[in-house]
Amino acid sequence: MKSKFALLLMVVFCESCLAGGEKTEVQYLSGRGKDDGVKWKFYCSGGRNSGQWTTIDVPSCWELKGFGNYNYGHDGMKQGKGRPAKLDEHGKYKYNFKVSSKWESKRVYIFFDGVMTDAEVKVNGKKAGAVHQGAFYQFKYDVTKLLNYGGENLLEVKVSKQSANASVNLAERDADYWVFGGIFRPVYLKAYPEEFIERVAIDAKSDGGFLVDVYLGGCRGGDEVSAEIVGADGKLDGSDMSAGVLAGGEKVTLGAKCSGQRNWSAETPELYEVRLQLKRGGQVLHEVRQKFGFRTVEVKAGDGVYLNGKKIKIKGVNRHCFWPDSGRTTSRELSVEDIKLIKEMNMNAVRMSHYPPDSHFLEECDRLGLYVLDELGGWGSWSGECYDTAVGKKLVKEMVERDVCHPCVIFWDNGNEGGWNTELDGEFAKHDSQGRAVLHPGARIGSKHSIGDIDVEHYI
Repeated sequence: MKSKFALLLMVVFCESCLAGGEKTEVQYLSGRGKDDGVKWKFYCSGGRNSGQWTTIDVPSCWELKGFGNYNYGHDGMKQGKGRPAKLDEHGKYKYNFKVSSKWESKRVYIFFDGVMTDAEVKVNGKKAGAVHQGAFYQFKYDVTKLLNYGGENLLEVKVSKQSANASVNLAERDADYWVFGGIFRPVYLKAYPEEFIERVAIDAKSDGGFLVDVYLGGCRGGDEVSAEIVGADGKLDGSDMSAGVLAGGEKVTLGAKCSGQRNWSAETPELYEVRLQLKRGGQVLHEVRQKFGFRTVEVKAGDGVYLNGKKIKIKGVNRHCFWPDSGRTTSRELSVEDIKLIKEMNMNAVRMSHYPPDSHFLEECDRLGLYVLDELGGWGSWSGECYDTAVGKKLVKEMVERDVCHPCVIFWDNGNEGGWNTELDGEFAKHDSQGRAVLHPGARIGSKHSIGDIDVEHYI
């Protein structure tokens, strides 16, 4: 039996142990993966164990917990041709939680790492924002003004398995794999100081060149952002950086020319950490850390892919986020197990078929050394099962902003085998300071669907 007391002690922590400066505080409302789910109240509208309020582990896929109906991606929208119909039950979730009274002066966001498929979120009876569409993407809402600080709060989430957006269903749920419903990845709160570093995007080259875009919130002017790079042997030479921030400034870019760095590759997965501080008058307002690796990816037409100036051969497999008794809800332990299995087979690469993976999978690919093709959802089969441009732009942004700092990610895939919306090709670069190549998986080089100089033909 799990200790409720132990779980309560563990829900609030700091993203990193930092000396001085205010930290980003994180409070989990769910478990971290398939083995430590937190019980939420749950109601399923149809299928097994439906029509009554009970409880369910979060995160999880509700079918694997005995609720609703199983469907495979090739099941029809209606019964016929020997195929069952996809059913569209929805799940209602409720969870009561408290937040510290000390958070009243902070900016608080609620994060969802993955919800299948449409999610409507309310906090204390008020909508947190627009319904989110798209299952495999991290999304967030600013709930600063919706919370009762020091008191009880009620989180309500309505999840619809079938999206109200037809293109989302085509891209994610008309595919050759199991389709599920539920809050299948973690849910948590992040509390930032009033002036804060929201996120960063890093471009670190094998020659020691380093650039970091620092995205800010609530800055009033007279602020400064400083940074230094630290590795296992201490601070990296030439890594001191700083820049001023104007009132209302939303981004600053810091740069340095470092020396003595050890470059990242699948064979030498060397990681560094950039430590950033937002200051005013010498006082540290907010401090964050971000891991990254120095590496340069080049594509030479008619020749090959080069990493850090050396030609590499890419040998790998496709991977789903899947486990037999938990569906799409996985764990860090499973990520490590899969990566070690791939490397034991003398492979050095993995393609995310056919959606972005859990964050911990990319973190472990960084640490253990594996090249990743990170993929936007999309099925295809040459029939254009892809996101429409409006929702696709939002999902590209969510995907790239989450994954941009990972050195393991060497290419972006825009969908799968015909599941490409070519209007989204240019969206990746808007959020990726590294300018990684965008691929159309399955497109024959030289065809009207190929982009760049990379042969990604399938089934040859």
